Amino acid sequence: MLGLIADIVSWLLIVTGALACVISGYGMLRMPDLYSRIHAASVADTGGMLLILIGLMFQAGLGLTTAKLVLIVVFLLITSPTATHALARAARQDGVRPASEKRARR
Repeated sequence: MLGLIADIVSWLLIVTGALACVISGYGMLRMPDLYSRIHAASVADTGGMLLILIGLMFQAGLGLTTAKLVLIVVFLLITSPTATHALARAARQDGVRPASEKRARR
């Protein structure tokens, strides 16, 4: 019985995380400027990644596989926001303006 509950929780987390990643991809297509697209991608993908990996941890149980998944989560939680920040900063230094700032200048 406990295994069935763990499987249900696991699959709910995995499906919810996959849905968050798909919504993130759609948000990247629909947002008006680079900064909004970066925000949509980073927030939803990080959340989706967390949900998927937590779901996989439920599937794996306690053991070496779960420890490896925890290390992957830590690595991605460090690198994803750092890469997003570096991309936004590089765009700003290159002169890319946010859409709201472009509208204010008119």
